[in-house]
Amino acid sequence: MSTAVPTAAHPLARTVGAARPITLAEVNERAELLTRFDRSYLVPAPVFTDLVARLTDPRRPGGPFRALTIDERRAFRYHSVYYDTPQLRSFHEHRQGRRLRFKIRERVYQDSGERQFEIKLKGRRGDTVKHRRPLTGADTPLDAPYRAYLATTLREGYGIDAPRELAPSLSTDYLRATLVADGERVTCDAGLLCTDLRTGATARCAAGIVLVETKSAGHLTDADRVLHAHGIRPAVFTKYCGAFAALRPALPGNRWRRAAGSAFPAPGRE
Repeated sequence: MSTAVPTAAHPLARTVGAARPITLAEVNERAELLTRFDRSYLVPAPVFTDLVARLTDPRRPGGPFRALTIDERRAFRYHSVYYDTPQLRSFHEHRQGRRLRFKIRERVYQDSGERQFEIKLKGRRGDTVKHRRPLTGADTPLDAPYRAYLATTLREGYGIDAPRELAPSLSTDYLRATLVADGERVTCDAGLLCTDLRTGATARCAAGIVLVETKSAGHLTDADRVLHAHGIRPAVFTKYCGAFAALRPALPGNRWRRAAGSAFPAPGRE
């Protein structure tokens, strides 16, 4: 895993610092959204500051968004390891827009040590459906119980077999703050660092850019409207595919190339 990202002094933590707190239990009650629609934006810091101010304004109709807060922290370190076949099946199926596409990853909440094995599928309406199971001790997603869980999830969700060959393909590290209202979440990621686990090449997100993702049951959210008013539209970008588009230029990743160029201006080795 990468060196820990400073939290309390980070601009992301300061920007959400004035928001009212919400506990993790309340987040899961009000907006767990394991099945949801996601929109991604690459947001310059000044626009992000305005977005947070508008969403957390106490005068907002329906009440202000609140910031996930655990042990007085409002920004949290995330580490994820994605798994793919040697031929990068997951990457290519997303590139081709296949309906039966999936992503497999281990997510580590570094501040608490919690680990989750996650499988993300696409629903019939194009929504994201997340399945997850805790990882404990020295468990890895390649161990038999998690292989079985993956096989069951893909068979029940898509009627397909799980890939036989899987290996770690990409890791991501970033700092995240989460804003929550009823049925809506906005995740705000800064300091994104992606590492190609085969070559060791790295790509770091441009300073002053926050990756904002709106998550809802499908409707356009207040966060979407604020960003659209600033002239910012959803980006064709995911951490996994965008990183590989930047780190492996020979891959046919044209659909992500423009956004990846904005997010990762100078990929290389650190």
